[in-house]
Amino acid sequence: MTSQQIIQEINNHLTTSPKQYYSDYYIGITNDIERRLFDEHNVPRNGHWWIHRIADSETHSRAAEKHFLDKGMKGGTGGGGTDCIYVYCYEISNSTIE
Repeated sequence: MTSQQIIQEINNHLTTSPKQYYSDYYIGITNDIERRLFDEHNVPRNGHWWIHRIADSETHSRAAEKHFLDKGMKGGTGGGGTDCIYVYCYEISNSTIE
């Protein structure tokens, strides 16, 4: 997916969350979605708001990440290597690890 497609899909999914501020969410990129989202960030698989998409390239994943960071989501740029094509976003809660 292109960065614009990922941005649109995340924006669409944001409308399903009761949270209303970008700062209530974390955005990131990774090369291993299982490890990063569910293990390291401790996002529950069920009953929790999250989304991930596969970008066409690292350039697209970083562009989508930067878009949401600029909007105020938590996270940071510069992480990961050239194989980081997964873009993920989740609702920050007491159980998640940022």
